[in-house]
Amino acid sequence: MVFHLDVDMPSELAPLAWMIGRWEGAGVVGYPTIESANFGQEIECWHDGRPFLHWASRTWLLDEDGNMVRPLATETGFWRPQPNGEVELLLAHPTGLLEMYYGTTAPAKVEVRTDSVVRSPSAKAYSAGHRLYGMVEGRLMWVMEMAAMGQPLQSHVSAELRRVE
Repeated sequence: MVFHLDVDMPSELAPLAWMIGRWEGAGVVGYPTIESANFGQEIECWHDGRPFLHWASRTWLLDEDGNMVRPLATETGFWRPQPNGEVELLLAHPTGLLEMYYGTTAPAKVEVRTDSVVRSPSAKAYSAGHRLYGMVEGRLMWVMEMAAMGQPLQSHVSAELRRVE
């Protein structure tokens, strides 16, 4: 749920302010170890007056007609802007993964790479990720590459989302 708080946005969040809101859309997921598929996605990004953004994403498998079939991935975390246009993204996944990304911001663009990955003993093999987020013609576009299951870093997922009220 996006919180509509009556608090001022800290100046540190200015490079990420374009991400704030609720976003919905669809994308494509694929990897050598899985069959390619279409998915739906909802992202909520908000702040509570402190100098970080809350982040929540959920995805679900879509059938050929665009209907929801079942849940896919869920992640929750925080965007932490740093001085000089740098940023940290901390993510937790219910599949037993914790990721810390580090990267840079530019106007309406964020690019991050994993600095560290922590896996629980039961989590699937995953060793690295690279994400690129951008605002293109009013839409949130993003892509992710990953290294997992013995595969090298390569394309895994991409999506196009629109802001919703």
